[in-house]
Amino acid sequence: MKKAALLAAGDSTRMLPLSANIPKHLLPVGGRPLIFQTLERLREAGIRETLIVSGYYGEDLKNAVDAQSWGSMEISYVWQHERKGTAHAAGHAKDFAGDDPILLMYGDVMAGLDTIPQLMKYHKRGGFGLTISVYPVDNPSAFGVVKVEEGRAVGLVEKPSLDNDAGNLINAGMFCADSELWNAIDETELSPRGEYEITDSFLMMIERGNVGAFNVPTWWVDVGRPWDLLEANKLLLEEIPRRIEGEIENGATLKGNVIVENGATIRSGAYIQGPVYIGNGSVVGPNCYIRPHTYLEKNVKVGNAVEIKNCILMDGTSIGHLSYVGDSIIGRKVNFGAGTITANLRHDDKSIWVTVKGKRENSGRRKLGVIIGDRVKTGIGTLLFPGVVLHTGACTGPGTIVERDIEADKLVIGMQPKRTLDMKSDE
Repeated sequence: MKKAALLAAGDSTRMLPLSANIPKHLLPVGGRPLIFQTLERLREAGIRETLIVSGYYGEDLKNAVDAQSWGSMEISYVWQHERKGTAHAAGHAKDFAGDDPILLMYGDVMAGLDTIPQLMKYHKRGGFGLTISVYPVDNPSAFGVVKVEEGRAVGLVEKPSLDNDAGNLINAGMFCADSELWNAIDETELSPRGEYEITDSFLMMIERGNVGAFNVPTWWVDVGRPWDLLEANKLLLEEIPRRIEGEIENGATLKGNVIVENGATIRSGAYIQGPVYIGNGSVVGPNCYIRPHTYLEKNVKVGNAVEIKNCILMDGTSIGHLSYVGDSIIGRKVNFGAGTITANLRHDDKSIWVTVKGKRENSGRRKLGVIIGDRVKTGIGTLLFPGVVLHTGACTGPGTIVERDIEADKLVIGMQPKRTLDMKSDE
């Protein structure tokens, strides 16, 4: 199998505000944009031709991918101008695949090393017309569940109820398919929600038999919401060996697997516990604390007496002195005023809720800080509650307590009553 297709055309609305100005697939995770991580794994698996089905900010995606060298792997593109469902998106790869077998992937799923090669081997060894990757989860109600018997897929249930006995093996978004898939897609009809669903195409093939089910042998993440970036980032950083190429001043301490890219500077007094990734042009310190699973993209500034823990900080962001940022995702060109604090834990110790597409969602995370879009500025002494979202261009005044989301380009000011007392009086 030498061909692959990535489905990456979605509008990324669930990833807002991080995806307001770039496609989700270019968001940074584990040292590189998300789609770069997947392309690298495809190349290592022996894929020689990859088609990217794109749409939202498609030109930006193409330009970013084409700016990199992918060695012996050729990359081509097709635009999905209308979003008519997953089967419609996959159908754009029909001419690219021809009569050859192909690996299909959703562009926002990630898995550990060696998953893709093992999937391809399983498909070939079983002689299947289609192989669906599956992964066990505690709560399958938000996913499509695959019924499996003796290594074969025998049924699909979309978002089953909690009392459904369909099992807990979900569709993991990675598939190997022969040319018969295209016939099934051509025969797929509109679903009740007005889309061509690839699960309906798969059901046709399951009913005809010869569909394999491959158990993902490593970690797996569906990067669908902002906090999923933190999980993927953590798992990816744990795979990367230590590499120091930037400038390390005397008095800086680096423990474990720390990556410091060429052009980055770690100043005296900085204490960094890996796994941590410091990107090109970033300046860390002096006298700050960078804790595990933190990724600073390019040109990030972390000042004196700052603590960063389990975060992604994107290009050009500056965290002023005396600040704490924990379990948060911070967009591009953000500026934190001195003493800005992100709270990441509720007093009742329950999981953090976040507003996604106008609805409140349980992140399932006990610790989650803030999600901040591009060009946000906070005034000195700003306090940010867990799960708060600050959209593009939002600002806060000095000493502001933020317990609710802030819309794009809005300024929130904390007004406090003041009294002036005569210190010499008895009052």
